[in-house]
Amino acid sequence: MKVTEEELWRKIDLVVDRLIHLGGADYDMDRTTDEDSHRQGLVARDFGIEEWDWPQGVGLYGLDRLQKICGDSRYEEFLEQWFDKNFDMGLPSWNVNTTAPFLTLLELAERRNRDDYRQACRERACWVMENLPRTREGGFQHVTSAVGDRQAVRLNDGQLWIDTIFMAVLFLNKAGHLYGRQDYLDESVRQVLLHVKYLYEKKNGLFYHGWSFPRNDNFGGIFWCRGNSWFTFGIMEFLEQSRDSMNRGIYTYLADTLRAQVKTLISLQSPSGLWHTVLDDASSYEEVSGSAGIAAGILKGVTAGILDRSCLKPAKKAIEAICSNISEDGTVQNVSAGTGIGMNAQFYKDIMITPMAYGQSLTLAALCEAVHISRRSSAFGW
Repeated sequence: MKVTEEELWRKIDLVVDRLIHLGGADYDMDRTTDEDSHRQGLVARDFGIEEWDWPQGVGLYGLDRLQKICGDSRYEEFLEQWFDKNFDMGLPSWNVNTTAPFLTLLELAERRNRDDYRQACRERACWVMENLPRTREGGFQHVTSAVGDRQAVRLNDGQLWIDTIFMAVLFLNKAGHLYGRQDYLDESVRQVLLHVKYLYEKKNGLFYHGWSFPRNDNFGGIFWCRGNSWFTFGIMEFLEQSRDSMNRGIYTYLADTLRAQVKTLISLQSPSGLWHTVLDDASSYEEVSGSAGIAAGILKGVTAGILDRSCLKPAKKAIEAICSNISEDGTVQNVSAGTGIGMNAQFYKDIMITPMAYGQSLTLAALCEAVHISRRSSAFGW
């Protein structure tokens, strides 16, 4: 599917409209759905836009990024109303995933001059530093929301997940810059390096979904598409935030790690332009949300000069494939549901495919970066 710049903007409008009108979800369903269905991704809180959790946090971040690219405040009222409504209702349990919305709240607090927002961000940053459970070696344990009880958590004892970089570490890093806290900056760098240490496979440059200190292994040793996208996209956000503050040796190390990952990702891209949900298993289905996160990270990397411009061709191919998976009502299709860590490839193949809030979000992120780079250079060819 060849995409003109006009069509790209039309798709963005469709995706955004669908995202902000997703509404809520049938949260009572989570209390009655059986565990096997939960393992396959049937978790109601992931579907709507109203709950305070990571799918919605990624969506808010995408909306904020788009209005920055457009140079206006078109979603400012929506964002402020979303946060006010959630604060009035009361936040769910404090964990890694429910930290994601704070990434957007940090800047909104300054733009709207909201002391209550600032206080909430400071309290969450303090909690991340002092009270978030830690693994051996001080890693951020990937504590998540419990299914069926928004005030409970799933501890995932001793586990590091690649998702944590985007969901919590980016927030801590941005809070460090905003509030002048060197301890936050230092800790965010430490966490990225620790996750690279335990999740990166140097034989191919890809990332495992998780690491277990109690098991002393990477579970099933699977290279999961959306998991890898959290690094591709997340590390570019991290490097962009830290360009002027990070030790140059560490900056270069992380940039080199991204280059190694992207080289392999490009070699594994399917003929359609998407990536398989198990990256190195062509029998697994092609998945749009992870492909969108990968495309967004690659485009940001080229814009920043970290990735070579030869990466534009596969990125454009991915954007065209992603656009072909957006229906006329703005629904992003072929998205895998919420995914825990599995012990084999079949676990990931069995995750249900269904429209999700983060499918809209990551697609929006990818399309935003396509617009951004097309405005800066004609090389993208729209």
